[in-house]
Amino acid sequence: MNVLTPRRIRTHGLLLALCLWTVYAINMANPGMRDRQGLIKGADFLHFYTIGNLALNGRGDLLFDMQAQSELIRRLLPEAAGYSYVALYGPQVSLLFLPFAKLSYASSLFAWLLLNTAIYGTCCFAMWLLCPQLRKFPGTVLILAAAFPGFFHLLAWGQTSGLALLCFTLACVALQKKRRFLTGLAIGCLVFKPQLGLAAAIVLLLAQEWRIVAGAVVAAAIQLSIGWLHYGSGAMQRYGEALRHVRQVMPLLEPRPYQMHSTRAFWDLLLPWPGVSLVLYLLSSLVILYLTVRCWRSRASLKIRYSALLIATVLIAPHLTVYDLVILAPAFLFLADWATTGSSSPVGWLLYACYPLFLLGSLVRLTHLQLSVPAMFALLLICHRTAESSFPPQPAPATLVTP
Repeated sequence: MNVLTPRRIRTHGLLLALCLWTVYAINMANPGMRDRQGLIKGADFLHFYTIGNLALNGRGDLLFDMQAQSELIRRLLPEAAGYSYVALYGPQVSLLFLPFAKLSYASSLFAWLLLNTAIYGTCCFAMWLLCPQLRKFPGTVLILAAAFPGFFHLLAWGQTSGLALLCFTLACVALQKKRRFLTGLAIGCLVFKPQLGLAAAIVLLLAQEWRIVAGAVVAAAIQLSIGWLHYGSGAMQRYGEALRHVRQVMPLLEPRPYQMHSTRAFWDLLLPWPGVSLVLYLLSSLVILYLTVRCWRSRASLKIRYSALLIATVLIAPHLTVYDLVILAPAFLFLADWATTGSSSPVGWLLYACYPLFLLGSLVRLTHLQLSVPAMFALLLICHRTAESSFPPQPAPATLVTP
């Protein structure tokens, strides 16, 4: 008996969506610029608003000065006095937020959340069109998209991961049309969040996808050049210095390790020995990359291969927080479409399980076991198994017959 019927999935998705967005609405309805938990509304967006103001006022010299930015935050939004953010985004990112800096914080936050909602909806719609089985269930897909934890946290934190989803979606569309250089251009735009481009860079290099790699290099160079041309070499040197010293600020960059969903976070949470957890993270990443390269080189469908790439992106990222899970939306759509055919029943259960597992951060604080990581790794293994079956069989060696 199939327990995960469309009706049951739709009902559970609707209940989850109602719970998530009711909590969000109640939290944001608190008067003033702090929510009911006492945090600044938009959370991380305050940092983007701040660097947008630096771009507006031509203060590229302060893009990596945490103390100066903390003072600017106090002037821009007195309610946020004492807030401080680790400055690690490239100089070009501040230019993206320059138009938002011309508005009040409340207005710019609303515009940013609206833009991210539009990006998420458009990307999900574009990927849904590639899923013939899921096109039979538009209402269910809409509900599950609204209930996706990655989308919820994207808006709750006011983060930039929606732009990363857009990059991956454009890359998938270009790959579907066999436009490999355009695929690379989209992948290269991830340079603003380099940890999300790490898996793609390694896999595509090992798979010898030279046209995609060339496009990625061009896009990354253009994006970084924009910041360099606007601010000069000094800003780029400070950016390089900030990246070189990133390990020193990791405790500030990751204040909530239980909200992280990569193999690095998995081992760090599980083991009290940093050296051992680092070795296990590196070994795990090698295994994941091997499986993903095998998937990519196979004759499996693009949906299977691209899903494997997105899952690997999340699993090996050296820094990945819950809002970054929004990039998995295409993979979830593709794998759900595949599971609907009955080709692989465990896939449906794993996708179903990931929804609550992505939301159990508070429980992980007690158990120190991030179960979302094994669930995603299981999905990758299924993709790999399917990809392996697509390889042509090896011809049997010729037998020498002697008289």
